[in-house]
Amino acid sequence: MRILISGAGEVGNHLAKLLSNEDHDVILMDEEESKLRPAAQHFDVMTVVGSGTSIEDLKNAQVKTCDLFIAVPPYEEESILSAMLAKKLGAKKTFARINNFEYLHEENKEYFRQLGIDELIFPEFLGALEIIASLKQVGIRQMFEFSDGQLLLYAIKLRSNAPIVGMTLSQAASLHSTNEYFTVAIVRDGKTIIPRGKDMFLHNDLAYVVTTKSSAPHLLADAGKISQEVKNVMILGGSRIGKKVAKDLESQYHIKIIEINKEKSNRLADMLENTLVINGDGRNLELLKDEGLGKTDAFIAVTGNSEVNILACQLAKKMGVIKTVAEVENMDYIDLAENIGIGTIINKKLIAASYIYRHTLKANVSYVKCLTATDADVLELIAKKDSKITRDILKNLDIPKDVNIGGIIRNKGVIIPSGNTQIIPDDKVVVFALPSGVKKIEKMFL
Repeated sequence: MRILISGAGEVGNHLAKLLSNEDHDVILMDEEESKLRPAAQHFDVMTVVGSGTSIEDLKNAQVKTCDLFIAVPPYEEESILSAMLAKKLGAKKTFARINNFEYLHEENKEYFRQLGIDELIFPEFLGALEIIASLKQVGIRQMFEFSDGQLLLYAIKLRSNAPIVGMTLSQAASLHSTNEYFTVAIVRDGKTIIPRGKDMFLHNDLAYVVTTKSSAPHLLADAGKISQEVKNVMILGGSRIGKKVAKDLESQYHIKIIEINKEKSNRLADMLENTLVINGDGRNLELLKDEGLGKTDAFIAVTGNSEVNILACQLAKKMGVIKTVAEVENMDYIDLAENIGIGTIINKKLIAASYIYRHTLKANVSYVKCLTATDADVLELIAKKDSKITRDILKNLDIPKDVNIGGIIRNKGVIIPSGNTQIIPDDKVVVFALPSGVKKIEKMFL
């Protein structure tokens, strides 16, 4: 696939890195040559100096031959215009990054499609949805739902108090008469392991586990996690993410937003009906204490500064907050945040990449998630008639070693698979794959 990315900021560079590893023909374009140098030096991409809003520059970048045009420049107006021009000049499919929620209303999305923009990307909105999902279950790092929440993927940090620590995966499975959950990956000392039955759970492992809604309590008990209800939520930063989270949750929780900018605080106070907006510096320890940080159940740090978000969450943890969420946009800080136990980590670059990545795969893919604490991906693939994945039971198929099949959605039911499970056409299959395994497992679904 030939892919042209307009905008060599953090999102554009991350997409270039991700897509160049997938044997695509990737072109990265930006007006500033200095922004293109890192990509030219480290990734297998072609770089072009030019503007996505210049017809001449788009023609020089051979936009008419592109299967996919992705506009991720700093400004929304530039993104929309460049995607429109790219479509008119012959690009087969176009994406534009936006920062206005009203554009995502279905009637407005149709308007943009008429203008030549096939998909709108709003990473802040998607980030807010991830935060909202994470608040549904305290004691886990991340949660992803499939089939309206009937099938779940949890990222769980294991501590020495967990009953399954010291057990092999097979021993943990034997605790229950039926398959209650399936461990698809373990992150240990920064390395992702695709485990098998003889592998053991250890203290400080980050385990990615697929389970069902009905079996989730058994998993959490085995992982040593206590169910606690979230009532009081404090949000540091009135960013687009913070605003969206507050708007969606203010009818369910007691929410406070702390925002340093006075004008923004006033706008938030006018817009939010049941949220208390505090104008103040969230880096001020006394302010956080005075505003009841110690009595907060969930603390969400979504300022524009990764360092502030990490430090604020550390403070919240020390004061006994049971659930912390940090927006960490600096990719170099993600491992640090994970290692010091920040909690749930949100990264807009990975969110945008997940949304776009699905459209670059040949198999029928209904969901892709690029994870923060590991370089692996979670995919929901749909089995086709006569595809290799449907020809035999799983243990008799040559499933790649860098892939695990964690769950199956069949009609309205869900299955935690074993080696004797057979996938049938139209099954939705949740797959956990290292980068080296994505193309291998994709071929089995074609």
